[in-house]
Amino acid sequence: MPYNVAAADLLRFAAATTEAHGVPAEDARLLADTLVTAELWGHPSHGVLRLPWYLARVASGATTATAAPEVVSDNGAVIVLDGRDGLGQVLADRATRLGVERAREHGISAVAVRGSGHFGTAAYFTRKAAEEGCVALLATNASPAMAPWGGREKRVGTNPWSIAAPGGRYGTVVMDIANTAVARGKIYHAEEHGEPIPEGWAADADGVPTTDPRRAIEGLILPMAGHKGYAISFMFDVLAGVLTGSAFGTGVVGPYRPTGRSGVGHLLICVDIRSMADPAEFGRRMEALIEETKSVPTAPGAAEVFVPGEPETRTAERLRTEGITLADGTWASLARVADATAVPLPTPVIPQELPA
Repeated sequence: MPYNVAAADLLRFAAATTEAHGVPAEDARLLADTLVTAELWGHPSHGVLRLPWYLARVASGATTATAAPEVVSDNGAVIVLDGRDGLGQVLADRATRLGVERAREHGISAVAVRGSGHFGTAAYFTRKAAEEGCVALLATNASPAMAPWGGREKRVGTNPWSIAAPGGRYGTVVMDIANTAVARGKIYHAEEHGEPIPEGWAADADGVPTTDPRRAIEGLILPMAGHKGYAISFMFDVLAGVLTGSAFGTGVVGPYRPTGRSGVGHLLICVDIRSMADPAEFGRRMEALIEETKSVPTAPGAAEVFVPGEPETRTAERLRTEGITLADGTWASLARVADATAVPLPTPVIPQELPA
């Protein structure tokens, strides 16, 4: 039976259990907020099902509880940070704040992070930069998930990326995608629900297409758009891994493993809108683009045309009222965390109906 919980209670639980693992309170709340925000956006694949994975890595020492990034080089607009195996969310957040600060000073900034870990949803951080008046691009590499085009063994990560920009009165416009047909977390989510995955998502260890999530986890995730997804993912490993001085290719360890240095790298590029255009005029131009896009007649079966980031905003508004539904498998894993940390589980609630 799925469990429905309030976002605030889930945030309290995730923060408290993370703090119980020696993570400073502010950093623990940040990690918790990234996970609960993913749930609110309708992306449980990047939500609290990942909490036990992150905590297991902290407990094993693979992830350092207290992030203490070190500046490797600082050329004003370009900064390189060594994350020293801290939590990816904490390092990405600090990189975002630094990127916005330097973009305001130089017009554009690039912050490279090496020695980091999985940071959850990239959009969580690019949205923050957009809210500060920047257009931001954030790329990260990840542990091997797909085969090179024409190959049959894992060598290339999903290597997701996000771009966000202020959208005037429409809020933030943001995209966040992996370069595979689907994020690996969605396959884990399907496994927890005991559901098959759609055709075209993955292949088994022999390269044979499969709808079995367990065989997919042991096998390969297929690239989006065929060879194009593979090429994009490869090049983002160049930017986030090779260029930053971090691990790359098969050298990256994912959050699914409790041990082993992660070696994830990130690259954040921020453009201060004021350095290129009047922010108010930029906002009006964005509104015009959004309105033109949304005014397109809908295709059969579609109720509305959305711009990037809009579905997540709508879903968050609804789930803040209705609560967040957790699968049985996710609840069971959280119960084990609760037992280990003596932190009470969130209290299940009855979903509230939205007003007519």
